[in-house]
Amino acid sequence: MKSGFVAVAGRPNVGKSTLLNALVGEKVAIVSPVPHTTRHRIRGVVNEGDAQLVLVDLPGWQRPVDMLTERMQERVDETMADDLDAVLMVVNARERIGAGDRYVAQKVFSLGIPVFIVVNKVDRLKPAHTITQMKAAATFGRFHALHPVSAKTGDGIDELKKDIISILPEGPHFFPAGQVTDMPLEARIAELVREGALQKLKEEVPHAVTAEVIEIDEAHVHVRIYTETESQKQILVGKGGLMVRDIGRWARPGVEKLMGRKVYLQLQVKASPKWRRNETMLERLGL
Repeated sequence: MKSGFVAVAGRPNVGKSTLLNALVGEKVAIVSPVPHTTRHRIRGVVNEGDAQLVLVDLPGWQRPVDMLTERMQERVDETMADDLDAVLMVVNARERIGAGDRYVAQKVFSLGIPVFIVVNKVDRLKPAHTITQMKAAATFGRFHALHPVSAKTGDGIDELKKDIISILPEGPHFFPAGQVTDMPLEARIAELVREGALQKLKEEVPHAVTAEVIEIDEAHVHVRIYTETESQKQILVGKGGLMVRDIGRWARPGVEKLMGRKVYLQLQVKASPKWRRNETMLERLGL
């Protein structure tokens, strides 16, 4: 048997969570166009034959501005200090490779473990542009392999997966067959509701939003959505409750898939001033 832990690293919004989901073959991490969507350290489990690959999705590297982002950066640093077998260094093929990417690369290559450079979002790009981006990424350091992929369409994903598994050491499986993540059910449901909010909201409100499962039973799931101000709460609720209903419609199919049955998804919106700086609340939310 083979097994190992591989971190998925990169600056914000390069498609790390979409890549994790593509490699696992199931939605484990939420995705949105909003930078810093990922707040937790999320493990996705890939079982292929006698091999088990555990991918660790991380928040993007960032300069902390409050207790929440400080804790997010701590998750990144802690994971990089763990006993990893390799790192996927993800860059966005559609944007110029710049200082942010090179900062992450410096951190990643200093670990002394195999680095797979993943040039993501190559779908609909001209081959010449992809090649230019690959050449730029190749200057980061002595890498194990460089893969152009599209996590959105699946192009290049199987080749990348096989390549990662090929370097895993002999070892026991850490998770039962069929388990795709170690995230608790409640946390996955709360994240799906937050994803709905991120997809529907604009501007600054998304960064002030989080969600928590209050109650769950066979047919009913109660989720509370928190934001920081009453004005943000009104935006989340929407005129006549339209916005919060839209969020519920977005999240419900994913929640029902996780639950394996139809459920009544009850959403409540509450203003919790400065929750991103409240240590007790962050602990309760697992952040």
